[in-house]
Amino acid sequence: MEVTTNNWFTKKYPIGFALSGGFIKGFAHLGVMQALLEHDIKPNILSGVSAGALASVFYADGNEPHKVLDFFAGHKFQDLTKLVIPKVGLFELGEFIDFLKTNLKAKTMEELQIPLIITATDLDHGRMVHFHKGDIAERVAASCCMPILFSPVKIEGTHYVDGGLFMNLPVSTIRRVCDKVVAVNVSPLMANKYKMNIVSIAMRSYHFMFRANTFPEREKADLLIEPYNLDGYSNTELEKAEEIFMQGYNAANTLLDQLKVEKGSIWKEEVIIKP
Repeated sequence: MEVTTNNWFTKKYPIGFALSGGFIKGFAHLGVMQALLEHDIKPNILSGVSAGALASVFYADGNEPHKVLDFFAGHKFQDLTKLVIPKVGLFELGEFIDFLKTNLKAKTMEELQIPLIITATDLDHGRMVHFHKGDIAERVAASCCMPILFSPVKIEGTHYVDGGLFMNLPVSTIRRVCDKVVAVNVSPLMANKYKMNIVSIAMRSYHFMFRANTFPEREKADLLIEPYNLDGYSNTELEKAEEIFMQGYNAANTLLDQLKVEKGSIWKEEVIIKP
């Protein structure tokens, strides 16, 4: 179920970016966006979920993608989370919320330089929610709140978790208001080798289910960028942010150059059905 509070937009946007979830791999979003900007492809609106929401909010706040790495330099995973006695999650995101409030110039979504839609999951009512106004830090944290790992984020009496549960690649959110949508999926579904034990099987099944909802969203994009070189990074390896950034940057540049050579355009060909 899609929840809306009012009509978000009153105009058509030339280009929108839809950025997927992906935890630590979200730094690749910044690399992809850097490559897109260098190819003169700039977003007029952004749609993000989880790690994609985090990358989007820093860009929408007026930062160049490569400069966003500076905010995380010197930080470790433990600096942005708090280990707690597990009742509803292993970690709490209070420190992460404080980090965002400290480093973002805008405090509410209405103050951002570029419109941003953040997708989260309303855990209490079992529905998808698209935030477009209100406190930024809380809403980004809600979208990034991976169940079990993190305690749900409570906003105005409602508990929220990772938006990727329902939509891990939020193209539909902005499809109707954009002429072109660039979708960046840093968590493509991959079937790599795994250990035959109960934990490995459970985690593998969880990730398959989590990422399966991206399939219909991928088809709605005019340009799809999926870096397949991000496997193997631990979600706590914050010190590898620059390396992950470069993986996204290189993958995007390779694809954009290839499309220009082979098709003469980066955009998906439109199918015109004649009567």
